[in-house]
Amino acid sequence: MIAVAGNAKTFWYLTRGTGIVALLLLTASIVLGVLTTSRWRTPRWPRFALSAVHRNLTLLTLVFIVVHVVTTVLDGYAPVRLVDAVVPFVSAYRPVWLGLGAVAFDLLLALVVTSLLRARLGYRLWRQIHWLAYASWPVALVHALGTGSDARSSFMLLAGLGSLAVVALAVLARVAVIPGLQRPVRVAATLAVLITPLAIVAWYQSGPSQHGWAKRAGTPGSLLAAGHRTTQRVAIVRPVGGAFSATLAGHIAESNNANGLVDVVITGTLNRGRLGAVRIDLRGEPLQGGVSMTASGVSYVPAGTRTVYDGSVTTLDGRAVVADVAAGSTRLRLLFSLNIDAAAGTVSGSVRGTPAASE
Repeated sequence: MIAVAGNAKTFWYLTRGTGIVALLLLTASIVLGVLTTSRWRTPRWPRFALSAVHRNLTLLTLVFIVVHVVTTVLDGYAPVRLVDAVVPFVSAYRPVWLGLGAVAFDLLLALVVTSLLRARLGYRLWRQIHWLAYASWPVALVHALGTGSDARSSFMLLAGLGSLAVVALAVLARVAVIPGLQRPVRVAATLAVLITPLAIVAWYQSGPSQHGWAKRAGTPGSLLAAGHRTTQRVAIVRPVGGAFSATLAGHIAESNNANGLVDVVITGTLNRGRLGAVRIDLRGEPLQGGVSMTASGVSYVPAGTRTVYDGSVTTLDGRAVVADVAAGSTRLRLLFSLNIDAAAGTVSGSVRGTPAASE
């Protein structure tokens, strides 16, 4: 029996969503911090109100980062461990760019902990440590662009460059109004604020925005190979739709990976109905007599064609497996009824395909 722990895509979407929200919250926190230190206030927003919002934004940012880390680990697609979130540059997956995320997380933790101990540390020491927030922000931005799967997407580019511009303007305004600052120091600080965004943009243009960045960033070869095969399979599409029923016969293989998860691969051919071939890939935590799914992939090839339907498992319930696959604009829902002989490594059963509505 195979048990399901939830839709495998849920963690993937949560990881991406919480990451970008955490970056935007950290940006807002930095800008509010700059306004507070600049003694900016209005009748509606006195300084104590700004300080309270700034503090709560920082704590909320930390919450989203924790959820981002946990969902990344639970997603299971990339070999990321909990220790990789706090110990920089030890991950097997994009070690430099994931390590920068760990650095930003550690700096924020230090900021929160010292803020709680402010009365014991004294204002001057706390103030010096508080500047770590300014260091954590560009590190977090480079982490997001360097290791995120959405680095070349328009919304990520807008969020990243928009955040960069807002923070740069806020810091420039802060430098301009610092009382008693000598002119050479003010000029040097202004140049540093201007050069940092330009350096990040130049790095982005030569790195994450270019094809082949995944390999250069340190993505394991096994993940690159899987992504390459998927790209090649969907390049040639000749949709074959319509409902069908067929019997299935094939094999099942199970192996353990380095993260303590189980990989299950089911391959089979369709007979007595529509002919073809199917493959089901499952990854998850081992259970008594099965696996709790955290990631999946399904492919179906009708006989006599080069059309490949790709998708993922949406439901696992004992012998029943439901998958949604697509080839171009043609979508199918595959309903498997499987009989698994683990000792012999064989699988038999039936599969029924029905047209699915396009999203």
